[in-house]
Amino acid sequence: MHIPDGFLDTKTIVATTTLSAVGFSIALRNLKNRIIPRQVPMMGLAAAFVFVAQMLNFPIIGGTSGHLIGSVLIAVLLGPSAAVIVITLVLLVQCFFFADGGLLALGANVFNMAIVGSLFGYSIYLAIYKIIPTEKGRYLAIGFASWCSTVLASIFCAGELACAGSVNWKMAFPAMTNIHMLIGIGEGMITTLVIATIQRTRAELLSLDAHKIKASRYKEFLVYGVVIVIGLILFVLPFISKLPDGLEKVAAMLGFEYKTLVEPIVPSPIIDYQFPGIGSPVLATWIAGVVGAVVVFVLASIFSHFLAVKSEKQAH
Repeated sequence: MHIPDGFLDTKTIVATTTLSAVGFSIALRNLKNRIIPRQVPMMGLAAAFVFVAQMLNFPIIGGTSGHLIGSVLIAVLLGPSAAVIVITLVLLVQCFFFADGGLLALGANVFNMAIVGSLFGYSIYLAIYKIIPTEKGRYLAIGFASWCSTVLASIFCAGELACAGSVNWKMAFPAMTNIHMLIGIGEGMITTLVIATIQRTRAELLSLDAHKIKASRYKEFLVYGVVIVIGLILFVLPFISKLPDGLEKVAAMLGFEYKTLVEPIVPSPIIDYQFPGIGSPVLATWIAGVVGAVVVFVLASIFSHFLAVKSEKQAH
């Protein structure tokens, strides 16, 4: 669902960038008041996991593929403000390093996936979990909220495309929604599976009160998380689907794919997640995945470290 440059006009770019800047600022302020130093590696790991997971396109019917957004997953683990920050940082790295999503469209991508996906998805999760406050209710809430976050993000994306004049709303809305209703099923299944695994092994990590979690638990989870990310890169990335994603499929179906800029505004060093100069496509994807995961891990860790330092200063 990464919108490329060329699909949006100036007014839509300005509007979505402004909304994203406001949403990101609010998330920063909220996270600054509650993050603690022991959570810093978790923020980095969450960003690395989402980055790798978004590389893993899974096929759906109709010659289309989808990928995890991860906003509800991170919101349940670390809170909605952390999810906004993590997804935004991942989108920044994807844009500048991999030409995945346009620079001018970055505000729209952040708004759709980081802000709408995290805040609406987490609100739906809380509402359902309060109605059904059981373990099964929690899994139901996570799965449905994840599905809703994907569908809602696609509806906003359709609205932006229609507002920009790229495609008629009456065509964009059903096309985007129908495809992403299917992609959302995968989002819900993956998110529920990950949370269920954590619930079974380290349930205390699902508490949003970080002060109640021992530092040793964070370190243990971090080690397991790094192993899982490496495993995804080594054993899953080579088999990702090459089919077009939901937005690419809709653009081809409705005839506005020609609007995509041929060359990105800012040259990216790793195009299409293929590290340059490597003869083997599999190895090139592996290296690109490692580079991207390391970059987002470091970026999210540094970012959250400064927030944690400010939070501690305010506490004292």
